[in-house]
This record gives sequence, C-alpha cells and structure tokens, in this order.
Amino acid sequence: MPIDLYYVPGSAPCRNVLLAAKAVGVDLNLKLTDLKSGQHLTPEFIKLNPQHNVPTLDDNGFVLNESRAIMTYLADQYGKDDSLYPKDPKKRAKVNQRLYFDMGTLYQSFGDAYYPHMFGGAPLDEDKKKKLGDALVFLDGFLEKSAFVAGEDLTLADLAIVASISTIEAVEYDLSPYKNINSWYSKVKAAAPGYKEANEEGAKGFGQMFKAMTGK
Repeated sequence: MPIDLYYVPGSAPCRNVLLAAKAVGVDLNLKLTDLKSGQHLTPEFIKLNPQHNVPTLDDNGFVLNESRAIMTYLADQYGKDDSLYPKDPKKRAKVNQRLYFDMGTLYQSFGDAYYPHMFGGAPLDEDKKKKLGDALVFLDGFLEKSAFVAGEDLTLADLAIVASISTIEAVEYDLSPYKNINSWYSKVKAAAPGYKEANEEGAKGFGQMFKAMTGK
C-alpha cells in the first residue's frame, strides 16, 4: 500500500520529509495540496488532520503531521540501519537537539523575518533579520566542530537544516560570511540521496515565488 504525503513543493518542512524519504529509501505517493484554493480546509482533509497543515503523512491509516516527527518516524519505521537517526541515546539526543534548533531557532527566525514581508506585504524587519543572522552564527559554530551538524555523518538533522538553509539562500540572504555553513552545504548536496529532486527544485520555486510576491 502506498504512503501518502500531502505537501507543497516550496515548503521547507515538506522538503524535509522528501529528503528523509529519499535517504531512507521510501517511495511516497505525493499529493499536491493547493493551499490557495483551500484544499487543506476541506472536511476530508480536516478529518485527516485537524490542524490542516502540510506536510501530512498517511501511512495506511497512521496519520502524522509536523515534518520533523514524520522524518524520525520514517527513519525508525523504514530505515535499513540507524545511521540517519542513531539509536545510541547520546547520538540521538544530539540529532534531536539540532532538529529542535532548526524548528525553534533557525527556521523560526527565518519565518519571523521573511513571512510577514512575503505574505503580508510588511516591510522587512531588520531586528528580526538580525535574529536570523544570530541563528546562522550558532549553526556556523556547531559546524566548527564536526563535518555534519550532529557529528561526522549525515543524519536527519542535516536534511532538516539544509531545507532551511536552501530556503534562506532562495530569498538571496547573504550566506557568504558563514564559511563552515558553506562548506557543510556543499557536503550535504553531494551526500543526500535525491537532493536535487527532493529539495533543490522546490527551494528554487520558493525563491521565484518570493520574488514575484515582493517585487524583488
């Protein structure tokens, strides 16, 4: 039976899941969900996911939302080994910390700075943009100590964070000062299975949408 994923290609959280599925080797039945026309607000979708957000995974009746929860589920349920999401408690804790850092600090600060500008027409808030810069400094510091964000091997944390970084890049935020991030970024592009299909194309689409909506 197919595993359904309700998604939007430009969404970084949706691309997190696409990257995780590629890395685990799981084929997803992709269900493009048009938020503008309210496909996520239909009675059928709300019954499936009362929070009516994407990504939403339906694994033959097991329904899960929140991208990083979906990523860890796919790795635990379908991973051929534990390299992407280690079972060792300390290694897993570090991966989890980086996933929560992405959700609550890095991607959050990006959304706080850019989404009111993009979707609400508000001026770009320079104080909030500075908080994004602070988050990038933290990430650059993590990468001072290891090749990947949670150690010496590619994990789910890299796949989540690369979706955020590629989104930040897509709005033409200057990433050049962060040498460790840039070195890591190249490594992940080469190491992540199906990177172009799962992430790069969607990030570029997001950048095009940003330019069209902001007139940049």
